[in-house]
Amino acid sequence: MIVEQIYTGCLAQGAYYIESNGEAAVIDPLREVEPYLQRARKNNAIIKYIFETHFHADFVSGHLTLSNKTKAPIIFGPLADPNFDVIIAKDGQTFRIGDVTITALHTPGHTMESTTYLLRDANGKDHAIFSGDTLFLGDVGRPDLAQKQGKMTQEQLAETLFDSLRNKIMPLADDITVYPAHGAGSACGKKMMKETVDTLGNQKKVNYALRDDMTKEEFVKEVIDGLGPPPQYFPENVQLNRLGYEDIDVILETGNKPLSPDAFEDAATRTGAVVLDVRNADDFAKAHIPNAIFIGIDGGFAPWVGTLIGDTKHPILLITPDGREKETITRLSRVGFDNTLGFLEGGINAWVKQGKAVEQIENISAQELKVRVDNGAAIVDVRKQSEYSSVHIPQVMLVPLDEINQNLKRFDNNKPFYLHCAGGYRSMIALSILKNRGIHTGINVLGGMKSIKETDISLQQSSCTTTS
Repeated sequence: MIVEQIYTGCLAQGAYYIESNGEAAVIDPLREVEPYLQRARKNNAIIKYIFETHFHADFVSGHLTLSNKTKAPIIFGPLADPNFDVIIAKDGQTFRIGDVTITALHTPGHTMESTTYLLRDANGKDHAIFSGDTLFLGDVGRPDLAQKQGKMTQEQLAETLFDSLRNKIMPLADDITVYPAHGAGSACGKKMMKETVDTLGNQKKVNYALRDDMTKEEFVKEVIDGLGPPPQYFPENVQLNRLGYEDIDVILETGNKPLSPDAFEDAATRTGAVVLDVRNADDFAKAHIPNAIFIGIDGGFAPWVGTLIGDTKHPILLITPDGREKETITRLSRVGFDNTLGFLEGGINAWVKQGKAVEQIENISAQELKVRVDNGAAIVDVRKQSEYSSVHIPQVMLVPLDEINQNLKRFDNNKPFYLHCAGGYRSMIALSILKNRGIHTGINVLGGMKSIKETDISLQQSSCTTTS
């Protein structure tokens, strides 16, 4: 028996490949399915089943494409209502892969179709659960995402999740392995551990939601407490996963088009496309196309695009590092952004050579910030509330990056302000969005809080911090 976690860090997402005696199953595949096909070919295995734990909100699954390429049936749990042919598993229904079995355990609560898959080895012993978004390491799936799809409130969904955990998962043996769909960094939970694999026994000890003495009322309160609004693109991804989507090969063919500077400029004017610059923050600061939005490819790229751009159908034009065009289009498609029109051929250098306008963003060091803080400068912190609560500059204005579009009126466009995050990635994203919205007085603090801590700027620290 082979069990492999195929983890994608920028999405904090785990897909799974299970193989036994020449047959294989894939659980929660990403949209680009070639890695699973290659893995099966390596051992001359046949992909027999594709399992989906639920209709994912934070990424577009590869279930349809993988099924088309392998003819393997797609399996969802009870209550799923996809717009294509699938097997709707009954609670407790078992599927054989070689010498092992996978049993569907209906575990509603995160969504009503949410299902955990129990893997038993060739001897019939419980080996692992693939828990989707029902059980994370250190957390459980948020119960607010499905309330708009049905008639249940988030409180009722949380109560359902409590019952699922107590009746279906917690009675299982402590030594089985837990393979969740997500880890730390995903917006599908709030307290996930950085580890991506654990035993159920350890989770019973460390996961707040699995406490033995916890009442249903306490569970509901703790699970719902501190949930921010879900990213705007989540409902659109759910619909793509439920109703269907274009094959990624088609998306690559239509989006991977080199455009001359003139053609690029014409397309931006004609379509109103978002000009998305995915280079590194330093290069963007030195020279970028006016109104371009920076979200660097080397970071939490796709989730930030989904959170900040929101509308997955909006056309996009790309400025990428040379040779990374296909990668960028692929990563956009993972979160449902399929309307890429092309990329700037020759990059920003070609744009400048044709004499077209560029803009810059001013950077200052943390040490320079110290001088300006002493002179009463306005500081903006775009980290999460939990990071701010841990340590921050006193009297700073907190505007978490994921809330920046809703807080534009808080920024003063008549005088300079100094903006920082933890290390410099999110602050450059924030400043590019502000410039796109007509706010041009922001200045970036290089190195963010990491560098600020190395100065003698006075900081306010909390001895009781939260994590998320």
